[in-house]
Amino acid sequence: MIAQCKAGIVGSFPALNAREKDGEPPLLDAWLTRIQDELDRHNQANPDNPAAPFAVNQIVHRSNARLQRDIEICHKHRVPIWITSLGARPEVNAAAHDCGGIALHDIINNSFARKAVEKGADGLIAVAAGAGGHAGPQSPFALVQEIREWFDGPLLLSGAIATGRAVLAAQAMGADLAYVGSPFIATDEANAQPEYKRMIVDSGAEDVVTSSLFTGVSGNYLAPSIRAAGLDPASLERGDVSDMNFADASSRPKAWSQIWGSGQGIGAVREVVPAGALVDRLAREYAEARAAICA
Repeated sequence: MIAQCKAGIVGSFPALNAREKDGEPPLLDAWLTRIQDELDRHNQANPDNPAAPFAVNQIVHRSNARLQRDIEICHKHRVPIWITSLGARPEVNAAAHDCGGIALHDIINNSFARKAVEKGADGLIAVAAGAGGHAGPQSPFALVQEIREWFDGPLLLSGAIATGRAVLAAQAMGADLAYVGSPFIATDEANAQPEYKRMIVDSGAEDVVTSSLFTGVSGNYLAPSIRAAGLDPASLERGDVSDMNFADASSRPKAWSQIWGSGQGIGAVREVVPAGALVDRLAREYAEARAAICA
């Protein structure tokens, strides 16, 4: 995430990724201190090329027992961009606003989009079909079109965006920003296991399986990781949304450790590269695509 911001794009990470052992101080606090220190040093050394702001994703589902603690930590560090998912909570938006931040909310349909704005979200992240992890079933064309009929605020589009041409397409559809996830897993700086990165590089859209088994809601995952966990990707049972739990251990493989999420755009990922090199490629492809269309 630090490398992304230094390269000029908004970097983000889930607060729940910062998991300390029992009795240790909150790792999220340490991460945010490191992030701000490193970005401050970068900005002082590069006044003409400052880092982009960063974002922290909060899972606001009722089972997240850490939510209030993590809100307080993010408020203390004045996190500039708050991303919320799996529930719209006015108090989280209020905390973001109180420390000068903005709140963006993940949605998978127009109804959820309206509820999020009604509850105080500043912007929306339209998670369309093909996105990694928890993804919606709707085409990005349909989802963005319906939201833009009534909402003129910040709108981000997520779903199989892995090239600069796809970023341009997201803007052409009406989104302000493209939300790129899976390609950045396969970067040198990412904390993902080397096997996860290699699986991203070696896989394509046909290797991505949609299932509700692992968290209770529909998500996209890499079939090879499912097979490695001893399951058959072709015959997964349906999950129950009432079983969704971001607090307790489970006998089933955890989607964030043993089962690896991925979006359908990974066919464009050919090698593991530095995050800055990926940003440069996206920018080059974007410029080339825009020039070709304008010509």
